[in-house]
Amino acid sequence: MARGKLRKSADRGGIDGPDPRHGVFLNRGRETAPLAMRADVEHNHVRHDQVVILSIETEPVPRVPADQRLLVDSLGFADDGIVHVTARYGYMETPDVPACLAMLEPADTEGPLDLDQVSYFLSKIELRRGKAPTMAPWRKRLFITSYIAADAAEYFGLPGDRTVIMGSHIEV
Repeated sequence: MARGKLRKSADRGGIDGPDPRHGVFLNRGRETAPLAMRADVEHNHVRHDQVVILSIETEPVPRVPADQRLLVDSLGFADDGIVHVTARYGYMETPDVPACLAMLEPADTEGPLDLDQVSYFLSKIELRRGKAPTMAPWRKRLFITSYIAADAAEYFGLPGDRTVIMGSHIEV
């Protein structure tokens, strides 16, 4: 069932055709489509020719051996240009997405990835204080303030000139 939601988003109608470039979409897991991928398809009406949905997992060990770092899932379709990759890191390691992608074999991604041309997409959710009485005003301020995070593109080692951040707003 979880794969169905992701598959439905990837196969959505109204797409004009594949974009010949490669897109890497960072996502929290494989159960849902990345917000950035959905927004990109809805706004631009194209899907990248090759799509890698990448999830980063931190394991409860200091380091993960390179031969155990990547798990690749075709999401049930072996020739649609979409794969999900889980990159596993230990808690002492800093994720390096481009280096991680360089470890992939062309057969894993349904063709070679041109890492010098790939575009990276991050999803961002911005919290805003709403008027609904969902919690005390001071708690809303504290919750929103604690949600602010460091620059994800920099943390994951993504090239700034090929990274797109797409987001949405949620009122609390």
